[in-house]
Amino acid sequence: MNLTVTLIVLAIDGAVFALASWRGMQPADPLKPRLLPWRAIIIASGALAIFLLVHLLTMLGLKADRPAPY
Repeated sequence: MNLTVTLIVLAIDGAVFALASWRGMQPADPLKPRLLPWRAIIIASGALAIFLLVHLLTMLGLKADRPAPY
């Protein structure tokens, strides 16, 4: 993925995270079942955001590898 696609996917993921957080904080109605597991969506979206941030930092030149000791 190039930089533009990574930033677009990261923005969409942030919107999904915000929506799931908002929906997950709504009080439960005992007469209506929740159709989506909002907390699982929050966790999956957060994990994807971490991977995308690492990918973005790698594309910008930040590397975590160390030189081999000689």
